[in-house]
Amino acid sequence: MTDIPQNVRGSLTRDRLLSDLTWLRVGGPADWLFQPADLSDLQAFLSALPSGTAVFPMGVGSNLIVRDGGLRAVVIRMGRGFNDIVIDGTRVTVGVAALDAHVAKKAAVAGLDLTFLRTIPGAIGGAVRMNAGCYGSYVADVLVSAQAVTRAGALVTLAPETLNLGYRSSDLPEGWVLVSATFEAPTGDPAELAERMAAQIARRDASQPTKERTAGSTFRNPAGFSSTGRADDVHDLKAWKVIDDAGLRGARRGGAQMSEMHPNFLVNTGGASASDLEGLGEEVRKKVFQHSGIELHWEIMRIGEPTRETAADNDR
Repeated sequence: MTDIPQNVRGSLTRDRLLSDLTWLRVGGPADWLFQPADLSDLQAFLSALPSGTAVFPMGVGSNLIVRDGGLRAVVIRMGRGFNDIVIDGTRVTVGVAALDAHVAKKAAVAGLDLTFLRTIPGAIGGAVRMNAGCYGSYVADVLVSAQAVTRAGALVTLAPETLNLGYRSSDLPEGWVLVSATFEAPTGDPAELAERMAAQIARRDASQPTKERTAGSTFRNPAGFSSTGRADDVHDLKAWKVIDDAGLRGARRGGAQMSEMHPNFLVNTGGASASDLEGLGEEVRKKVFQHSGIELHWEIMRIGEPTRETAADNDR
């Protein structure tokens, strides 16, 4: 990959291994990794980058499998310079690198209810792109606007309608890089909001393998919505339930396992390859379909290329 602009103020690294930048700790190298210093650095880089060069924006890697052969692209990792949290009245404007949990906690101190973000892994950029949600609330419910830098380096403001936010989906154009989001938050009592978040954390830790190497939920719920957290929540079409019903709780492949604690969590038990993880996930999809006729769809994003050995194995 040639003609990569070198005149940057941030960090630009060639053939950068991505495994240590993802929660699952797997994956090969990106052709280039760019960590912009700030907005103008990002705009200048994208405007100078040849139009045919693939770009992949990345946050903290919480919802990502990078395949073992790596990624033939420029990965743009958003970090410092994109993690501000600014509160003005009931509006909360957040850089995309701010962690969801930090946003929820800072908003709560100000008497603003974004508590649903507290237990969602990752950063705001991914939350907006995937319309993250839980306990019956979603980013789409509170999003006022998002700002992004286009592939040509222009800064644009996007309305929620433009993003077309759906269940774990959006229509963000390929190669555009989200830089910030503004939310309109309901008000609440800070003490009550803190208590609610503490209860959510306790419930999460009691039911999910939070001490393991995971990437959050592996598959979207066939029901088409997140858990509501209510007593009348129905589980028949939850991903964990159809996986469990197919006898796949604890299923293994190499160093990969479907969690014994919560079977919709794919775990790197130690030494798993990306091929192990994705292969186990595909095996689960196949067996669930054979058992119930339900087709599971990945919630974890999978990017990059397999190794030649893995590709050859898949072709056999």
